[in-house]
Amino acid sequence: MSMENHLLIIRQNDFLAQLSDDDYENLDIAHNIVLAEKSSYIYFDAHQIDKLYFVKEGLVRIGNVDNEGNEFIRDILQPGDVFGQVNLMPDNLRGEFAQAYKSDVALCSFTIQRFERLLGQRPDLAITFAKKVGLRMRRIENRLLNLLQKDVRTRVLYFFWTLVAQNGESDLNTFVLPNYLTHDDIARLTGTSRQTVTMLINQFAAEGLLEVDRQTIKLHDIKLWRKRPKSDKQSLPYR
Repeated sequence: MSMENHLLIIRQNDFLAQLSDDDYENLDIAHNIVLAEKSSYIYFDAHQIDKLYFVKEGLVRIGNVDNEGNEFIRDILQPGDVFGQVNLMPDNLRGEFAQAYKSDVALCSFTIQRFERLLGQRPDLAITFAKKVGLRMRRIENRLLNLLQKDVRTRVLYFFWTLVAQNGESDLNTFVLPNYLTHDDIARLTGTSRQTVTMLINQFAAEGLLEVDRQTIKLHDIKLWRKRPKSDKQSLPYR
């Protein structure tokens, strides 16, 4: 892909699209495009990394490895998401890895110092960035609460509901989004087994709640999904 096409795609990022031509020049964006091959690590336990990254193409797996070498997946990021030193403080990535997932990945990276300088010059971007990071942190916190407080059926249902929030609401009664997740991905993100996820997806399909195939995820009867009791904001539809 040519540099012009890379820059055009960057312009389509919801945050980077707000940058002026001067901002692009000051950030030297043309020389801060990172290409990562499928399955390669963008960083691995990179506690000395002083950068943050914006995903512009592809998917990125974020996770941790414990002392015994076991992987724990925390999130799978899509184009428009940000990761790395998102709190703009060094040495907070100990034990974390970021990996290009399913395909090659294109990123835009900035050092903390350069990005802080931009935010100092553009307070409006500082507010937008804080909201963006806050939404991601809240998504991870909600997923953790879901793991701790809910039974496995509700955890998996709630996971599918969060995909609607991540990918935009729809006025249609069926919500369709591209499927970039395997049953193993869903199992890792909901704290269960791949076999259980497969069983539940088949059960949800039989109940008319959703359909999952290799290309798409379809949630049916969105009005029903939205009818959650006020006493439990994370309750989900049962039939």
